[in-house]
Formats: sequence, structure tokens, C-alpha cells
Amino acid sequence: MTKDVTVRQLRYFTAAARTGRLSMAATDEHVSQSAVTNAILALEAQLGIRLFDRHPHGVTLTPEGHHFHQRAREILDALDDALREPGFQRYTLRGSVRIAASYTVLGYFLPELLARFRRRYPDIVLDLVDMDRPEIETAIASGDVELGVTLLSNSDTRNTLSKHVLVKSRRQLWVPAGHPLLEQAAPSLADVSKLPYILLEMDEGERSTLGYWRAHGLQPDIAFRTRSMEALRGLVAHGFGVTILSDMVYRPWSLEGKKIEAIPLTDAVPPMDAGLLWHPRAAMARPASAFRDFMIHAAGS
Repeated sequence: MTKDVTVRQLRYFTAAARTGRLSMAATDEHVSQSAVTNAILALEAQLGIRLFDRHPHGVTLTPEGHHFHQRAREILDALDDALREPGFQRYTLRGSVRIAASYTVLGYFLPELLARFRRRYPDIVLDLVDMDRPEIETAIASGDVELGVTLLSNSDTRNTLSKHVLVKSRRQLWVPAGHPLLEQAAPSLADVSKLPYILLEMDEGERSTLGYWRAHGLQPDIAFRTRSMEALRGLVAHGFGVTILSDMVYRPWSLEGKKIEAIPLTDAVPPMDAGLLWHPRAAMARPASAFRDFMIHAAGS
């Protein structure tokens, strides 16, 4: 019966969905892999649907699994908010906070968190502007914005802004369904270098991508460049090339409904770090301070 679904099952399921591997989910949840496997199998039996496709390299959500994952996250987030609520000054804060965010975090990370913040602080107005990371750093330094949410991986280490990493999103290889590399447990960058590569240029994608390729003494065979995430998904799904991107932006389907698989790599490819920026010496108003604290707690970081 679905009424017997437990919070533990939902946690193990969302951990597996986030990591794409049952072993990594078990590590994150500090339990055995069999505990995660059994919880997910029981959950699938209770719901009467298949939540994951199983592969040699891990697991990917089915369409039904994606829908259930969204609902499960909502349940776990609501529970987390309820448990943390006594530590926040809910309904007592009014005002506004000016936030700058870059494309990737604005599209794939922030909306759900912004909705949760608004539910907790309904009288705080969020003044949100879309900027590239260098513009965000300049705006914070000049006092034009109070907080930035952006990819920190390319942040200039020489700047004096305070920062806090909210999420480290693993990078994996994206290939179309039926690709030969799916037969390997974990291909290497050397394997990928022999294939046409699709380079995503938005949010300093070229700089971060070529950086870790050069660190391994290799370079991708770039066949296409694009600033459109959906164009990239379509090109990968239709077999025009492969790419390496973070789990934050991964979706298993192109707009045309063709499957995209994600495979872990053997080489040490750095994760994509997303997080907060603020001026260390500027006086931060209470609404901005509340937003910063909320983001840190909500991200579990």
C-alpha cells in the first residue's frame, strides 16, 4: 500500500536519482548499497511503476520516475522547511533583497529554492537580475547588488568577495541511446577525445571545459559549438556528438523525446560548483542576510 511509503525510502530514492549510482547514494546516506536497493525495489512495488532504468554504469530515471522525483523532492523539502522553521524569523521580516544570478543557476537551480524562500518569508520582495559571473562580481563590489548566485568554478581567486559553495554538481559524459560507450563501465577522456564533441559555450563553458581537458594533456574534437542547452541536447540525442556536463543540467530526453544517457568518467573531472557571493565588508540588510542563511541551510551546505 502506498500509505506505507516512508521518509527513508524517499531519501534513498532521491539520493539515487541525484547521483545516478546506487553505491554513491548509499555512501551519501551512510547505509549499505543493499539498503538503498531494497528501499527502491519496495517503493517501486508499492507504487506499481518502474522508477529507474538500470544500466551497467548506474541508473537513470524513467519518465514516471522523473515525475515522482519532483513530488518526492517537494515532500522532503517541505519536511526540511518545517523542521528548520523554528530557527528562522518567519513572517517578522519585511523589505527587499537584490540578487544577481547567472544563466545556469537561474534556470536549473534557483527557482525551487526561491519558491521555498517566498513561502517562508512572504513579505520579502526578491529583486532578481540576470547577469554573467564577471558582471555579478563587479555589481557586488560596487554595491549594486547584495548577493550573487553563480558558478564559482571560474571565479577569479584574486577577488576579495566572500563566497560559499552551495552545490558540487558531478560532471558526466552524455551520449545518445545505443552508443558504444554505454558498454563500458566508465570511459576515459582519452576515449571521448576520439569522438565528435559538442561544446556548450554559455556561462563560461568553454573556459571550464578546456581547463580540465588540458589538465589531462588532452583536447576534445569539437564538432559543434552552441550557447543553447536545448540545441545541445538535440545534437547529442540525434548522434551528432557527445558532451560532458553537470548533473544539475542533465535531462534524459531531448525536446523531440529522444533519449540521452549519462555515464561516469574514470578521469578526475572537477564538479561544477555553484554558490553565493557577497561583499565581506558591506553591511548586509536583514532580508539579504535571511536569504543567504536560508540558501546555505536549504542546500545542506
